[in-house]
Amino acid sequence: MACRAAGPDSYTVVIIPLRTSLHSLDALRFYLWIKRLKDLEKERDALCSGLEVLEKTRLWYLQRLQENKAKKDVVKADCAFGSIYDATSETQSCLIRTLIQRVNGSLGSVMSEPNVTSGSVPSLVDAVVDSDLRWRNTVLTKEVSEKNHQIAMLELEKDALLEELGDLQPH
Repeated sequence: MACRAAGPDSYTVVIIPLRTSLHSLDALRFYLWIKRLKDLEKERDALCSGLEVLEKTRLWYLQRLQENKAKKDVVKADCAFGSIYDATSETQSCLIRTLIQRVNGSLGSVMSEPNVTSGSVPSLVDAVVDSDLRWRNTVLTKEVSEKNHQIAMLELEKDALLEELGDLQPH
């Protein structure tokens, strides 16, 4: 048996007939050798796909950084002119930040545990449910914060009204 490179991405295996018996030790070794080559090629293909995804991710991160710098300049300019802060942009920013942190965590776990078996990796459904719960938690936390702010403003208004009422009543 012989193996030669047919190109940068493939190999051609030339099979030299083994002894007369398919059950010989040489046939078993050859089979295991071919199986190992096939597994290595699958792993190489998966790694190449991963590199492609990482490159696209890197470009996406760079684009987000540029957009972030541009938005930061706009916010600085708006603050100089006293513009009102847009709550929808804060919500969108929170979503993007949550997703980026999730991706960063996933990449970090892959880098720290490169030999993770498929059984311990959470399913896509679990990941979506987890992401959805995290997003709902973020939105609810924001709503609670807004309500607390409204309550504080109403309490201040109540105190001011009570003070006015006290000033109007004869003692």
